[in-house]
Amino acid sequence: MRIAITADPELPVPPRHYGGIERIIDLLARELTRQGHDVTLFAHPASSSAGRLVPYPGKSSASAAATLCNAATITRYVLGHGFDIVHSFSRLQYLLPILPLRIPKLMTYQRAITRRSVVLGNGLARGTLHFTAIGRHMMKSVADVGTWHFVPNCASLQRYRFQAAVENDAPLMFLGRVEEIKGAHIAIELARRTGLKLCIAGNVPSDQVNYYETRIKPFIDGREIVYAGPVDDEQKNLLLGRARALLMPVLWPEPFGIVMVEAMACGTPVVGLNRGAVPEVVEDGVTGFVRQDVDGMAEAVGRIGEIDRRRCRECVELEFSDTVVTERYLAAYRAVIAACGRPPSL
Repeated sequence: MRIAITADPELPVPPRHYGGIERIIDLLARELTRQGHDVTLFAHPASSSAGRLVPYPGKSSASAAATLCNAATITRYVLGHGFDIVHSFSRLQYLLPILPLRIPKLMTYQRAITRRSVVLGNGLARGTLHFTAIGRHMMKSVADVGTWHFVPNCASLQRYRFQAAVENDAPLMFLGRVEEIKGAHIAIELARRTGLKLCIAGNVPSDQVNYYETRIKPFIDGREIVYAGPVDDEQKNLLLGRARALLMPVLWPEPFGIVMVEAMACGTPVVGLNRGAVPEVVEDGVTGFVRQDVDGMAEAVGRIGEIDRRRCRECVELEFSDTVVTERYLAAYRAVIAACGRPPSL
């Protein structure tokens, strides 16, 4: 297939540190290319993923002028290169000029879904646009509009190495943006209540500096509670592989949480609150524990020894590997191509 993939312009593909969506785009582009598909990626000029890069001229989706320039770039290139499908991980407005055309299109939602955008896109595309979401919970309010496919996010089995066992004093792990809705302060509470060490890794967003300074930094002592800062993929592999468990004390409906499958790929169980995709990714009692409150999480941390780390890795191999998820996207491609009346051999 000749496949066009669109990203948002703010971060390169792949990202160096934070950038979950861009990391998934990179894994997909690499696996599609490995399988022999022709991939063109519309993305940040510093991107270095597989396939052919078409750099965006505009730098921010928040700028109307930049959005118009980027949409025009996509339109000109798509009209001149005969793609079998256009797969968008970017804002829907980037596809507006080509939505009415009989070009097969797939829109993947990695953020909260607004019904208005789905209704608009579905109406303008007249059957040539299908949708995917990375969490089943995300689709509930829009499942009656258009055609939907569920495709979860993934981790690279080559990038994340399986660790069959950890040290007796292995720490708990919190990895993600250090902000209130991610629950880093709850991770600290859990470590103190259970008497276990904790490693916190991730960037502090500019609007969360006060949260970090008042609710996180005072507890960091460099021994029992350590802050590792932003980390790259190799550092994540080492930290997750050495962890007793990954904590996911999220206080919002997290669309997916890639770090959960990255941890499980290392063999590390996940203990999380029952919000968003946590119960969709973590099989309670098998690959970790899903609890309703902090008391429940504290109890579950004490039971981490019951989890077979091999089962965590096997779950990723079967459900959340880059190869498995790419096959799910290919199935969605074939569905929308068939709906557009293209030859079934595509």
